[in-house]
Amino acid sequence: MSAPLFLVDELPAGQTFTLAGPEGHHAADVQRLRAGQALILADGRGGAVAASVLRVGRGSIDVALGVRTVTPAPDPCLVVVQGIAKGDRGELAVQAMTEVGVDEIVPWAASRAIAQWRGERGVRAREKWVSTAREAAKQARRAWLPAVGGQPDCSTPQVAARISTATAAFVLHEEATDRLSAAKLPDSGDIVLVVGPEGGIADTELGRFVAAGAVPVRLGDSVLRTSTAGVAALAVLATRLGRW
Repeated sequence: MSAPLFLVDELPAGQTFTLAGPEGHHAADVQRLRAGQALILADGRGGAVAASVLRVGRGSIDVALGVRTVTPAPDPCLVVVQGIAKGDRGELAVQAMTEVGVDEIVPWAASRAIAQWRGERGVRAREKWVSTAREAAKQARRAWLPAVGGQPDCSTPQVAARISTATAAFVLHEEATDRLSAAKLPDSGDIVLVVGPEGGIADTELGRFVAAGAVPVRLGDSVLRTSTAGVAALAVLATRLGRW
């Protein structure tokens, strides 16, 4: 089994380090690491250092630091514009997309979205997405944490503006004739993928995205839920880009 990963604000210097706070509590009291066990400390921005447990305290562990590595930022950058979903479907999508390699997630306030993020509710909902992405990245041993955009979400005009600056952009749509598996992909830059909410993407939204430079595509003959469509599409892209 691979060594567990714990996130720190900054990679520690020197030969030893005390991991405290929520991550230290998780290591000592939840995962119950023991002296001699290996782990990884990462900053979520590509930096990581191998470590081994020296001592376990109450809510903290002392570790010996070893080899340091730096993973370059992913390129192309995979950006998923995710239509806001009701209940926990959005969080399920964020979790799975993070595990399969999304680099940025943009919550989208689509016109047909059943759930609406407004005021404090929206702030809390976005924070859940951030927390979900963080935990999923740790589970997947990712060197880079995916960014979560939105303040707390993005409007259709904002999404169209993002598409217009991307190297390539695709909209998952059940009536599209082109398949994502055959679409032309760039070697670098941002690849934006738009996933609609439960109610689908309105014709006016689709038209605006196409005018901004997006290409409507489909994955296959079946219609996927909003919580699984982005995951399936990312798997296609990760395979075609050589990440998998």
